Amino acid sequence: MKKVIVIGCPGAGKSTFSRLLSEKTGLPLYHLDLIWHKPDRTTVSREEFDRKLALIIEKEEWIIDGNYGRTLGIRIKACDTVFLFDLPTESCLEGAMARIGKKREDMPWTEETLDPEFKEWIVNFARDEMPRVYSLIETYKDKNIVIFKSHKEVDEYAEGWQG
Repeated sequence: MKKVIVIGCPGAGKSTFSRLLSEKTGLPLYHLDLIWHKPDRTTVSREEFDRKLALIIEKEEWIIDGNYGRTLGIRIKACDTVFLFDLPTESCLEGAMARIGKKREDMPWTEETLDPEFKEWIVNFARDEMPRVYSLIETYKDKNIVIFKSHKEVDEYAEGWQG
């Protein structure tokens, strides 16, 4: 496990898991939200994002945390391990709500509210995004693919690192 992507619905716990995985493995961690978003809540250009992502992918080791469907195929092709968080929508909504008002390492600002458009994206993620994610990972059977369906499964996997 040298090149890892962590993907899934917002609020599922991807960034928390990615930080723990980085601590346990020593692999450098890159949050796509920090590459895409600027502190003033604007974004970089697609070209700049793609350049920065390409520089990361060229490295020998990494964990890349985040969805960004437009570049998902590139990241799946380049990685050796995929962690997919396919948790229930309600759990993801609870996770997104729990981080409101909290400073996060993976975002350049603190969210004050749950943006209605973002909430809608979470609500529709399983229907609109997951079929494409599963289709993409299905084409790469040579990858180590770990799918989490609950926080309990995530916790059990992480506990395995302790022993």
